[in-house]
Amino acid sequence: MGSIYGKIFRISTFGESHGAGIGVVIDGCPAGVTFDSDFVQKELSRRKPGQSRITTQRKEGDEFEVLSGVFEGKTTGTPIALFIRNEDQRSKDYAHIADRFRPSHADFTYEEKYGIRDYRGGGRSSARETAARVAAGALAKLMLAELGVSVSAFVSQVGAIKVVKPYQELDWSQIEENPVRCADPEVAQQMFDYIDQVRKNGDSVGGVVFCVAKGVPAGWGEPVFDKLHAELGKAMLSINAVKGFEYGSGFDGVSMLGSAHNDLFYKDESGVIHTRTNRSGGIQGGISNGEDIYFRVAFKPVATIMQDQESLNKAGETVIVSGKGRHDPCVVPRAVPIVEAMAALVLADFYLRNKSSKLSRD
Repeated sequence: MGSIYGKIFRISTFGESHGAGIGVVIDGCPAGVTFDSDFVQKELSRRKPGQSRITTQRKEGDEFEVLSGVFEGKTTGTPIALFIRNEDQRSKDYAHIADRFRPSHADFTYEEKYGIRDYRGGGRSSARETAARVAAGALAKLMLAELGVSVSAFVSQVGAIKVVKPYQELDWSQIEENPVRCADPEVAQQMFDYIDQVRKNGDSVGGVVFCVAKGVPAGWGEPVFDKLHAELGKAMLSINAVKGFEYGSGFDGVSMLGSAHNDLFYKDESGVIHTRTNRSGGIQGGISNGEDIYFRVAFKPVATIMQDQESLNKAGETVIVSGKGRHDPCVVPRAVPIVEAMAALVLADFYLRNKSSKLSRD
């Protein structure tokens, strides 16, 4: 329950933080998509732990194995199974919370729902599960690239430190050149220094990831309940630590008048319809309009901090929970490829769904 996403391009993830590994089965991927193993591995390496001193120091290579669905570098149209083995579990680091509920974690809710929980690293509730999403999202990216569609994201805010330039004015080549994955090098350094200080204080801080999908043609999406932005919102809110999602003008749009907010249509020299502004975020009526699709995803401060906090145990007794183990002081640098992966999965699914929504004239 709850481990499957997608209608046609469908994924099912499995595994726990301290189990044998993490995996995903991808069903519905068309045959003939070029499976670039190096690209998939590169995407996983962007998410893996131990990248710098401002990320968790757990050492995982996150090297994946293809168990099925790929032959001679191409997808076969059959279920694709990918598996990533866990290599650096330290289950003893979690023995102290076997009967205690960590503040703002899933410990209490999992206990209430299932009557049992894997306390080692949070088990299924751990962000370790997102490695499987990134692997599947890499394949979705490869399929979308063949259609001329790209998905890219960067860290636009850490704490109160924000990127103020419009995304169109940023040098996106700088994102992978700094450990924070911010497209503004000067702001990136400020963010890094702040996260490092927070880490030294045994605390954590949240942030925002900004994502843009380019090349999405008009017509992807469904009316009413399966609107494109609704599915993007669901996908983003399913990521660990996400507390907010907004697309286009978002909450800032409430302060504008309709006469200023409306995106006016025009035809370019080639006769293609565009909008002069893009406060709609590339989506109108739940369907893409051909402009850039852009949105923001807010992540809370990581719940595990290296400070003593008051909590309760299973018996309802007041106890002190001490932070131990290896944890990110700020999750957003490693969340960038996760956000991209989930957006790519949504778009890949809607591309396939759109193919069956009208009679082909070709």
